[in-house]
Amino acid sequence: MSLTLAQLAQALDAELRGDGRTLIEGMATLKDAVPGQLSFLANGRYRRHLAATRASAVILRAAEAGAAPSAVLICDDPYLAYARAARLLHPADTLPRGIHPQAVVDPAAEVDASAWVGPGAVVEARASVGAGVFIGPACVLAAGVSIGAGSRLVARVTVLAGARVGQRALLHPGVVIGSDGFGMARVAQRWEKIPQVGSVSIGDDVEIGANTTVDRGALGDTVIEEGVKIDNQVQVAHNVFIGAHTAIAGCVGISGSTRIGRHCTLAGGVGVVGHLDIADHVHITGMSMVTHSIRAAGTYSAGTPLMENRAWRHNAVRMKQLDRWVRRLDELEKKFSIKELSK
Repeated sequence: MSLTLAQLAQALDAELRGDGRTLIEGMATLKDAVPGQLSFLANGRYRRHLAATRASAVILRAAEAGAAPSAVLICDDPYLAYARAARLLHPADTLPRGIHPQAVVDPAAEVDASAWVGPGAVVEARASVGAGVFIGPACVLAAGVSIGAGSRLVARVTVLAGARVGQRALLHPGVVIGSDGFGMARVAQRWEKIPQVGSVSIGDDVEIGANTTVDRGALGDTVIEEGVKIDNQVQVAHNVFIGAHTAIAGCVGISGSTRIGRHCTLAGGVGVVGHLDIADHVHITGMSMVTHSIRAAGTYSAGTPLMENRAWRHNAVRMKQLDRWVRRLDELEKKFSIKELSK
């Protein structure tokens, strides 16, 4: 889609410095942009590319405007403006409607006339598919599943156990909702499976990345509230609760019955053990292991930062000696404390 800079400035509520008649046909990075494209500067690491950019215009803050060789769109939050400009310049394709001849839809299922069920998809009895829903190829909706209006299941998405997905959800390829939680009871030298009889409840405007799994509850439901954004290859175990507008990056693992508050962020590779409570507005940095509840908002980290291997080996040896050193320090403190008292 093509828009003039004047149209973009109005849509983004940005200050335009430059020729408003300039036509913009797409977006690119500062380094790769060519005339006719719009770029943005939101991170200072990329400021070095600004002076040489060939973009017809750049979205940035007022303080950076003087260094731009092109027209500029000035706003307080360039990254947000970039996201909105990208949606304007690269609108989503118009979705089809109807049921593909190679789809299998049970007569007892309810599929809105404006929805689409793609080739190879299966919709079982009592499943409900709302208005404008897109069910992509090879998706499976088990009996009793509900998909809210405007949601999109891109491809190979499996929704089980009567799970409920809200409106305008976006589920990427390979997502599995409602698989059994990992519930086992130890019997002598073997494991006995515990039936998982709960379900999954997903709120409105939730996005779940490729190959992410959300297990059904053992008794009650696993709950993902509205506006939650989950990246690829994340494991959400049974009876987890994730509060509204929390964002979770790739390869995070959340163990069962953990409650995560609202407006939290979990960076890539974070692990969370089970049965914990994490307060609202908690931010956990990458590869951290959360082993206890977090009661107060803030940023938390764990783990050893990357370093040269030889230094890491020396530090690993010292770590093994730490307990012995602490005991020696305690003894020295007691010894000198006794001497001080005897004076």
